[in-house]
Parts: sequence; C-alpha cells; structure tokens
Amino acid sequence: MLSTLPRLIGHRGAKESAPENTLASLREAARQGAAWVEVDVMLTRDRVPVLIHDDTLERTTSGAGPVPDLTLAELKALDAGSWFDARFVGETVPTLEEALGVIRKLGLGLNLEIKPYPGQEVPTAEAALDLLKRLWPGGLPLLVSSFEVPCLEVARDLAPEIPRGYLLWDPPADWAAIADRIGAATLNVHQDRQTAESVASYRATGRPVLAYTVNDAARARTLFGWGVAGVFTDAPGRLAADLAEQAPL
Repeated sequence: MLSTLPRLIGHRGAKESAPENTLASLREAARQGAAWVEVDVMLTRDRVPVLIHDDTLERTTSGAGPVPDLTLAELKALDAGSWFDARFVGETVPTLEEALGVIRKLGLGLNLEIKPYPGQEVPTAEAALDLLKRLWPGGLPLLVSSFEVPCLEVARDLAPEIPRGYLLWDPPADWAAIADRIGAATLNVHQDRQTAESVASYRATGRPVLAYTVNDAARARTLFGWGVAGVFTDAPGRLAADLAEQAPL
C-alpha cells in the first residue's frame, strides 16, 4: 500500500492556503497537485471521529474548551473557517466519514494521524480503524500514524493490513524496539531535529523516513539528500514549484 509513497504530502490538507483539517483544505491540496494528504482525528463527546489537531477548540474554531466536551451536533454549530479567512466563513469541523468521502472522490492517498485527547488513545484508535475498514477503498494508499504507541497497537491488532507510521518527536531510547513491536512501516520524524546521522539511523531499520513539516525547498532538498523518502508540507503546490525551479524531483 506504500508503493506510491510521494515525496510531498499535504499537511492537514494544504494549511498554508485553507483552514487546516477542513474539507476545503483537502480540496485545496488536490487542486495544488498533492497526491496524498495528512489529517488528524480525535473523538467528540459522543465518540464520533472528527478532523481536528488541537486538544482544545480556540485556535481553529469559534468555540472554546476541550474537544471531547462537545457532542458532534455542538461541534458542527461552530465555525472552523473564518479564523483563517473570510472566504471560509461557515466551514465546519468535518467528521472522519465526511473527510474519507471527499478524499476518495479526489483520488488521494491518506495518512491518518490518530491524535487522541489524553486518556482516549484506545477508543479513538478503535473508532478510526472501524471507519477505515468499512469505508476506505482498497485501491487507494493508506497509512495510519500516531505518536501514541497504544493507538498503533490497536491499529496493529484491529487492522494489521493497514501500514502504520510511528511518529517521533524526542525518540525514546528503545524507539527501534517499539517500531518492531508495533510493526511500523514508516518512521515519521520532525524535520528540525534531524541530521544526516539521525536519518541514517532511522533508515538502517529498513523503513522509509517521512519528515514533518517542511515548507522550504532548500530544506526539503537537504532532507531528500539524506535519504528522507517524503515530507509533509503545508504548501504542496508552492513547494513542488520551488523544487522544480531548482531541479526536477
């Protein structure tokens, strides 16, 4: 399922040009030529998986407080677009089911990051994997990732056929053993924290390395030179154009 892993993956859609983790952002990523998108999933109070990154609502919606304090109906009443630009007034927080429908129609690959509210690792992973197993078409590439090892253990047990990406910020000493235990297919690492040596150590496990979040062509070129397989970017169209000006990917 990772045979078509691209060099550029739209981060939360195309968050430089549209409000992140919205249907508008997914469509914008496709318009910019992205082959894959990455989005984050969390649960509402009534346990519906929705696309949102932060534990709280203030930054990307007209609401306030923790995401799991609201039901889906209450969340849908919030505006998730006007904070970004007046053109997106009325954009709502999409359910994962809604997002999967749009991503399928656009023909995009998907990296779904399971990003649970603290303490909801297992139910969030279970709900997300249930939807993916029922709704994701076999012909489109799919990667499930998380910083939270319990989420990846759930993914391994419930849907072993779906590749898993182990997200790393400050890797624990036993990161390689954890990657083996959860059957990680990729290692998704923070680009600012990488060196040629660190990338080499990750690649030595035989796994592709993906780096987040890269919006500068020179940095992307450096990472690719170190052997990074792909980068998550807020601006897939702009970064592709900037890279093409230097040399073809």
